[in-house]
Amino acid sequence: MNALTLPDIAAQASRQALPLDWVGMCGIALPILIDGQRLAATADAGVSLDDGTARGIHMSRLYLALEMLDQQPLTPALLLNVLQRFLDSHEGLSNNAYLRIHTDLLLKRAALVSPLAGWKSYPVSVEARLENQMFHVELKIDVAYSSTCPCSAALARQLIQQQFIDDFANIPLQHEDVLTWLGSAGGIVATPHSQRSSAQLHVQLQGELLPLTELIDNVEAALGTAVQTAVKRADEQAFALANGQNLMFCEDAARRLNLALKRSDAIKAFHLKVIHAESLHAHDAVAESRWTRNPA
Repeated sequence: MNALTLPDIAAQASRQALPLDWVGMCGIALPILIDGQRLAATADAGVSLDDGTARGIHMSRLYLALEMLDQQPLTPALLLNVLQRFLDSHEGLSNNAYLRIHTDLLLKRAALVSPLAGWKSYPVSVEARLENQMFHVELKIDVAYSSTCPCSAALARQLIQQQFIDDFANIPLQHEDVLTWLGSAGGIVATPHSQRSSAQLHVQLQGELLPLTELIDNVEAALGTAVQTAVKRADEQAFALANGQNLMFCEDAARRLNLALKRSDAIKAFHLKVIHAESLHAHDAVAESRWTRNPA
């Protein structure tokens, strides 16, 4: 008995001759290797369908090409190889290839003072494109931090000054009395408001590196108030000190990050957005900044 040839419906001619910009699959589960970590990820893989007479692409060929990501550390060179495999397997059909990878990078962070440490998750997306033989790699990273309002800090200090005047008017100052007052709830009558905040980075890379950890470290160092993992009382006190020494509006945070990102040789361009989820208001305070490196 002769085996029947399986039908290939995708190879049939399209009833409407029309090219398509992107055809593929979204939400493909796969493992990837970043900085020595094996991470669970999802991928969106696609190509352009430039032959408008073709009914469809071969999606299984895209899926099989993604196996390369399971075997090697994620680098721009590996991403380029995957995209080229997409195009090689669709010769005559597609000119452009696309790959988006979404994962959560886990970094172990030491406490500020105590010997403790804990894991922190950073949402990361890697986007690679091969368009008209031009290769591009972009990163999207979210970094959480704390922001303390400079205005509310100044207003709180004024209220504390006024309380000091009221409590010690016409009373000879004694060192022990002032020290006790400073440590009392009746003395420190006001505190500035702080909020959990987010830095959303969209970075276009150049070179052979995928500097995820380096970028995150630079961002947290520039802001000075990264959210913590394991915390004892000494760490919480150190965190309060860091917030007091790094008072910032969203504009301040955006400028700090702008200057920090410009110093990285791996970055060709960036768009950053900082969001301060206000505890004073029911709305957020937001600032954005863009930059492109001038060609040498």
